[in-house]
Amino acid sequence: MTTSSAPVLVTGGTGTLGRAVVRLLADRGEDVRVLSRSGAPGTLKGDLATGEGVEAAIEGTRAILHLATTLRDDTEITRNLVTAADRSGRPRILYSSIVGIDRIPLAYYAGKRASERLIAESRMRWTVQRITQFHDFIATLFHVQRFSPVLAAPAFSFQPIAVDDVARRLVELLDADAAGMAPDVGGPEVRPARDLARAYLAARRSRRPTLAFRLPGTRFRAFSSGANLVPGEPYGRVTFEEYLATGAARAAAPRDPRGATDA
Repeated sequence: MTTSSAPVLVTGGTGTLGRAVVRLLADRGEDVRVLSRSGAPGTLKGDLATGEGVEAAIEGTRAILHLATTLRDDTEITRNLVTAADRSGRPRILYSSIVGIDRIPLAYYAGKRASERLIAESRMRWTVQRITQFHDFIATLFHVQRFSPVLAAPAFSFQPIAVDDVARRLVELLDADAAGMAPDVGGPEVRPARDLARAYLAARRSRRPTLAFRLPGTRFRAFSSGANLVPGEPYGRVTFEEYLATGAARAAAPRDPRGATDA
């Protein structure tokens, strides 16, 4: 594998997904810059919320992997990134998004969709990769119920994917110089959430009962319709049970499941 001498900037590089991407790039000798609001050792200080320091971090890069998220609305941080990139040589930008954001009426998803539009309407070469939920996200849904006598799970399915599989996919897109909307990708299995809950409990040798619940409204109906799934594109290799067996769920549970970092 040959790599360019020009650096790659990773926003959200200290988050769940960002760390995996940075590790892959560094392992093959890439010059990686990690944008961080704190300016911690090994990172470049820059605040996506205000734009301060972002242009300097982008200067001279060949690509930006935009993985940062606020868990509220990513529109403003993405707008500031695009504006800074437009002033700093217009490197290629790759954005990690979520499957179904155009069909599931969640406020956070609306911000992701707005971010996609900002990137697509920019003057840079761009790639957007939508991905199903991480294994970490599913584990966190169950972890927060650790003191409940019953483990509740929504009455619809997920197609969870390993963070390392997602990182591998993003690096593939970087190498391929692919442009536009990449095909959606998901984990190796479509599983009812209650089935995943039972697997989670089994990994902890817990005998707690599980309960499938339904909620009224368009959001729940959208998930129930499979809007969050891509069963025809099972890119991921690691199953939920394999993820649980590594102990990754225990390590990931207290952290943000979507990889949010300094924005």
